[in-house]
Amino acid sequence: MGWKSVLTIAALLLLSTSGCSYLFYPHAKEFTEKAKGATGLDTLVNLTTMAETSAQAAKGGKGVDQSFDDLHNQFHAIDNGMCRVEKSVKEQPAYALAVTHNRELRTIFKRLWKFKNDQPQRDQHLDLFVSELQEMRQTLQTLR
Repeated sequence: MGWKSVLTIAALLLLSTSGCSYLFYPHAKEFTEKAKGATGLDTLVNLTTMAETSAQAAKGGKGVDQSFDDLHNQFHAIDNGMCRVEKSVKEQPAYALAVTHNRELRTIFKRLWKFKNDQPQRDQHLDLFVSELQEMRQTLQTLR
């Protein structure tokens, strides 16, 4: 087997496992366990509450401090949790809105990561992230 084949297989393996796994963010799994609810939907609601608390605690900070690191892992736990919601929930029309909120969280977090060392942009993006988390949680609660 040539090196090109090995690289191709490795790339396919990474692409296939990065969507709903904890391969790159193993601490996200720890937060998922802490937030564990009776259902995947309950776990997601708990994670949004947990992430909101971390985002508020990260305000005024700089860099990847403990609150920001927790938020980072909780964000990935939420993203992964979307894959673990029950099929009956995914079939509801409101689930599409939850997916949209999740995508917006991704976009906001990318910008937040960029400004993690710069005030007041960091806090502004944290406020936006919190607002989006609240909207997502409201949407998730309608799916119960």
